[in-house]
Formats: sequence, C-alpha cells, structure tokens
Amino acid sequence: MRRKVKNRNIPGEDLVYNSTKVAKLINYVMEAGKKNTARTIVYGAFDILKEKKKDLEPLEVFELALKNTGPLMEIRSRRVGGANYQVPHEVRPGRRFALSIRWIINAAKSKKGRPMHEKLADEILAASNNEGEAVKKKENVHKMAEANKAFAHFAW
Repeated sequence: MRRKVKNRNIPGEDLVYNSTKVAKLINYVMEAGKKNTARTIVYGAFDILKEKKKDLEPLEVFELALKNTGPLMEIRSRRVGGANYQVPHEVRPGRRFALSIRWIINAAKSKKGRPMHEKLADEILAASNNEGEAVKKKENVHKMAEANKAFAHFAW
C-alpha cells in the first residue's frame, strides 16, 4: 500500500480567472517549459468561448466540460491466481480531474490544420454540450467498467 503524499504541489491561481483549475489546464497544455505560450493558448481559447457562449462565462463552460468528461468508474488490472482480471474501481476526484483535462487536451491535439487555441475551444465547447472525443472516451471507459462488473468482487 502506498503512503499518502504529504506535500503535494498545488499550483497557485491563474492571473486572469483566479482559478486553480485554469492554472492546472495551463500547466497541462504547456510543452517544454513554455508557460507564456500555454497561457496564450488557454486564454485565447477562453476568449473564443466567451464569443460563442455569450450567456455563460468561459469558466462555467470549462467547469461543465470537466464535469461531463470526468469518469466515475475505470478498470484496473488485478492478478488473481495466475489470471489477469479487469476490475472496475471508482475514480478519485483528483484523478477524475486529471483524466478529464488530459482527454480534452489530447482530443484537441489530435485535430489538424488549425491553431491550438481554436481546437481547444472547440473541444471544451463540445465537451460542455456532452459531445466530442473526450466525452466518447469517458463513455468507452464506463462501458468497459460496466462490462467487467462481474469481477468487482476482486477489488481491493
């Protein structure tokens, strides 16, 4: 059993929206330590969200997208008596947030031919409407967990 992490690094709030979730999004988008580039991408995406969804704040749209793409159950491999079983587990809130952001960013990166801030804005908007690749990924994970519900008694 792993020990609890005593001093986990939590990023401070971002400059514009005063949100730790947006700060984490910026850190996930960042590549090769280029934080200003990541900020430009994220804030550009939020500006596009502000234009497209005039009735909602970009932060609310982002929160809704996180809620729609965060998985509740996932499967983990467990070895029992020489056989590997896919055992469904509940997802902790921190991991749910991390998976949600990762899936949104990877879905945006997989699209080609447009600037990253536009692709990220489109994916966040699609996820807030329960559409898009990130939501499909969550549904696939839920289907796998549902299909392997028979092995839930192997959970530790």
